[in-house]
Amino acid sequence: MTSHSHPVILGQNQYGKAENRVVKITRDGGTHHIKDLNVSVALSGDLSDLHLTGSNAHCLPTDTTKNTVFAFAKEYGIESAEQFGIHLARHFVTSQEPIHRARIRIEEYAWERIAGSDANSRFIGADEVNHSFVRKGQETRVTQITYDGEKWEVVSGLKDLVVMNSTHSEFWGYIKDKYTTLQEAYDRILATTVSGRWRFNWTDDEQRMPNWERSYEQTRKHMLEAFAETYSYSLQQTLYQMATRIITHRAEIDEVRFSLPNKHHFLVDLEPFGLKNENEVYYAADRMYGLIEATVLRDGATAQIPVDMTNL
Repeated sequence: MTSHSHPVILGQNQYGKAENRVVKITRDGGTHHIKDLNVSVALSGDLSDLHLTGSNAHCLPTDTTKNTVFAFAKEYGIESAEQFGIHLARHFVTSQEPIHRARIRIEEYAWERIAGSDANSRFIGADEVNHSFVRKGQETRVTQITYDGEKWEVVSGLKDLVVMNSTHSEFWGYIKDKYTTLQEAYDRILATTVSGRWRFNWTDDEQRMPNWERSYEQTRKHMLEAFAETYSYSLQQTLYQMATRIITHRAEIDEVRFSLPNKHHFLVDLEPFGLKNENEVYYAADRMYGLIEATVLRDGATAQIPVDMTNL
């Protein structure tokens, strides 16, 4: 009886420490600044022996990657999530022969100052409180930095940003078949939770690096202005305007992808109570939802942001 060999091939593999929560306080006299990050490191390269023979000769322990994140917060500070990720990626690829590629994913949680009351100086002998913060709940800022020793790819964005237009949205003129029950709407609420990613055209060290903090702030601003200013006939149209506004105004960005759930608000039927609902009382449904997704590119650019952004 002949034994049949089953050849097995090791595919893509990577490893590292995920979700390192690092908080950096910068003390500028009595005024403090906070950067609050969740950093995940994934390393790949000449690592097949790790899987095939159990040899750890090429393995930088994940515990070491964790320590590096904390040490770099001290050594380099955290100017921006992007800049911090770039320092880390460069370090792992250039300092370890077997590591050929590093991918750093970072979530950033924003904090804002709590303003002291006018009377506070009388009570606590201080002119102003500059060390108290409240965490902002509007969105989580995200970035992913990938480096292979030569080329960089930086994809930044945000998630969980909830927005609403209470009017200036319509939806009608769609296909109607025997399963269609939806009534046409000439004045509806348009609401969504924005998940967006944008790819920078900065790819190598010769190029001038974008100002990451300003870029984020301006990109977010243009995106929200487009949401507010678009008279919408569909969420698809609004998405396209949001992405287009970013690419038009931000020269450093070549590609934008949005994933927008249509958070439906249904007019409640108040007729049984003898009341007329004049676009005033709605039922907010969290499921099911329409999910609208699209990538918009600068002319000549190629799409690189993954279609499924769930883990990005």
